[in-house]
Amino acid sequence: MTAPDRVELNGEPASVDDLRVLVQTNYGHFSAMRAEDGGVRGLDLHLARLDAATRELFGTALDPERVRGYLRHALAGSDKPVALRVNVFSRALDRDQLASSVAADVLVIASSARPAALAPLRVKSFVYGRDSVAIKHVGTFPLFAHRRRAQLAGFDDALFVDAAGAISEGSIWNVGFVGADGIVWPDAPQLDGISMQLLKRGLARLGIASTTRAVTLADLAGYRAAFFTNASVPVRAISCIDAQAFAGEDATFAMLSAAYASNPPQAI
Repeated sequence: MTAPDRVELNGEPASVDDLRVLVQTNYGHFSAMRAEDGGVRGLDLHLARLDAATRELFGTALDPERVRGYLRHALAGSDKPVALRVNVFSRALDRDQLASSVAADVLVIASSARPAALAPLRVKSFVYGRDSVAIKHVGTFPLFAHRRRAQLAGFDDALFVDAAGAISEGSIWNVGFVGADGIVWPDAPQLDGISMQLLKRGLARLGIASTTRAVTLADLAGYRAAFFTNASVPVRAISCIDAQAFAGEDATFAMLSAAYASNPPQAI
């Protein structure tokens, strides 16, 4: 794993004491993004996500210009792609008075971006649904625990379904399918991932059909392909879900990558 190049709290180098609350009280949210040449694709979406979750969890607004200033500071002097993670928590939080509004602290971790993993994924389904599914919160233990269970079973990652087999999302990614009528996104409670939103924008821009409807494990044989999308890898093929294998769709995946790339980076 790449070691962090910079860890800054509210625009200043973070100390151990600064991070004590973050470690002791696992309450907060984050957004992860990739910066190149001073820009981020979907920056507006990341900033809106961070503000909305801060209002929900801490009862206060998070000024987008404040966050952009911290990002610029963390990127200063960098001339290569950078992986950014913005964690929002509060050192003023009182665990006995959680209804009180408190000021938010912003932690920015900047590290060298790793090459995107491109090998197709083999995923295993599990009955599970995240708490507070609309928020990218820091409660990631069950996500990685399910990924571990999938890997112990000989797969690469975990895909979540409900008791009826309706598919929602992967451990830390969204899933899409390629059907006879275009791209299909599961209609189920899930995090509205930034890369998924950018793909939807790009597909609309290119005039390519993209719909949202229920997708169950029993429906999988009716789809030609499946793919993974998150901030690190906008489009990655899924070779199988449980015992259901999918054929390669190189042309379709190239089209999806072009749809994503049609969203220009927004200057930080």
